[in-house]
Amino acid sequence: MDIDVLKKVPVREQEPQVRAKNFEEVCLGYNMEEAQNEASRCLKCKNARCVTGCPVSINIPGFIKEVQDGNIEEAYKIISESSALPAVCGRVCPQESQCEGKCVRGVKGEPISIGKLERFTADWAREHGISPKKPEKTNGRKVAVIGSGPSGVTCAGDLAKLGYEVTIFEALHEPGGVLVYGIPEFRLPKEGVVKPEIDNLKKLGVKIETNVVIGKSTTIDELMEEEGFEAVFVGSGAGLPKFMGIPGENANGVFSANEYLTRSNLMKAFQEGYDTPIVAGKKVAVVGGGNVAMDAARTALRLGAEVHIVYRRSEEELPARVEEVHHAKEEGIIFDLLTNPIEILVDDNGWVKGMKCIRMELGEPDASGRRRPVEIPNSEFELELDTVIMSLGTSPNPLISSTTKGLEINKHKCIIAEAENGQTSKEGVFAGGDAVTGAATVILAMEAGKAGAKGIHEYLSKK
Repeated sequence: MDIDVLKKVPVREQEPQVRAKNFEEVCLGYNMEEAQNEASRCLKCKNARCVTGCPVSINIPGFIKEVQDGNIEEAYKIISESSALPAVCGRVCPQESQCEGKCVRGVKGEPISIGKLERFTADWAREHGISPKKPEKTNGRKVAVIGSGPSGVTCAGDLAKLGYEVTIFEALHEPGGVLVYGIPEFRLPKEGVVKPEIDNLKKLGVKIETNVVIGKSTTIDELMEEEGFEAVFVGSGAGLPKFMGIPGENANGVFSANEYLTRSNLMKAFQEGYDTPIVAGKKVAVVGGGNVAMDAARTALRLGAEVHIVYRRSEEELPARVEEVHHAKEEGIIFDLLTNPIEILVDDNGWVKGMKCIRMELGEPDASGRRRPVEIPNSEFELELDTVIMSLGTSPNPLISSTTKGLEINKHKCIIAEAENGQTSKEGVFAGGDAVTGAATVILAMEAGKAGAKGIHEYLSKK
């Protein structure tokens, strides 16, 4: 077929009115012909800017050339040198602001769909039973990794490839961290995509122990002093939700997006036949404008609710990915922008009955560079609701820092660690991902996991 080199090969998706009622994946991905056509648009630049835009520095032109030539196994090997989670990243990375944002093809036309090609390659490898190879022998040195989210998994994978004996300790009953509890099924299928990526890690020789809460079940000091771990990487994420502190916030029917998504994703509340309770809600408001807010809103919609996104700035300032906002609108989610909640209204039985809001206008830019929302006097109004989901970001749980001697944290309760090697204030302890930065993206956590693995390898090589 003739292709227009300036335009992306379109990707097939479920129709909005169909997908709004199911939890199947929205985006259907490329087939072989589509992937090869899209790959043929790539200019295969020598000093490729896309690679500088990738936090884990995948050789993007290299893998795309192999896709174009139909050597998908070779393409997968190239990606796997840099990334432990290609099928995940191809789906959830903000490519538009990273690799694709730097793509030279995108100067005059549309950038190459690097994410969709990565996803195609990883899915093909999984369907054909191709997985990374385990090192011949280990070096007998034990490293502990706390948390099995993107930073922990990446760190563990890199260390296992170097021959370390790595054990991951995960607090929840299923490994995967935010990939299993935070991101909905319709964006990231758990059985089909996340589980096989975790299984690839086990094939590298990594041990995973679930239901271990570090700071309760055991401590970092005990792991190092009694269990013989020579180094520890803390990738415990940011699981502590933030709230607004407005009246009525303790009412029944108010959730953090974290809890709401965890119930749905990890505890399978979205599947019929599971007895995890979840308030489906008839009229739901999600407060916030990030990717997590979109995830919670689109989950509530699929559980049968009318859903409003309440956000205090305008559409231009929405932090969520453009694709997520576009999908949410197509599915029928109502956006109440320039609107801020001031009180949650509660009935006599302690349940949410509505939310009092005030209209906002944008003033001068604040420290974040975004225009600051200012209340419009006497513009209060009420929304009739039965469920409110607060999606205002998260911070790290202080459990690990408070039970580890000599581990320094900053005023946001984030662990202080060097960006280039993950080194913390405590010898032999390294950290990365949301536990260090506060809530951020999967790929930035993976970058931190790679840095931590490098730091641990350098540290133990000197010991």
